[in-house]
Amino acid sequence: MKSYRAPRMGRFCGVKAIVTIIYKPIGIVMGILAGLVSSRLFKAAWARIDEEDPPKANTEWASWGKLLTAAAIQGVIFKVVRTVVDRQTAKGFYGLTGFWPGERTPDQK
Repeated sequence: MKSYRAPRMGRFCGVKAIVTIIYKPIGIVMGILAGLVSSRLFKAAWARIDEEDPPKANTEWASWGKLLTAAAIQGVIFKVVRTVVDRQTAKGFYGLTGFWPGERTPDQK
């Protein structure tokens, strides 16, 4: 199997580095917003499951079932929201600048 070799960017290499640096703060801000959105979505989802607040890991009288269910739901919601926000932010950034802020292809082993 041939190994993938990224095309050389030549004179655009410096521009790509600058554009990537510009993207970092945008990615950070959008990541924070994704966290806030996922937190609200989790609270709304948990309200449909149980009338009590979701247990925390250090809640003494929480059952393992309830604790692990809350953690699993919270993890799935957070990851899905973060993935959607990251992808849409990258697509918007690409639309504005013409540079994709991340990897173009998955790593091949």
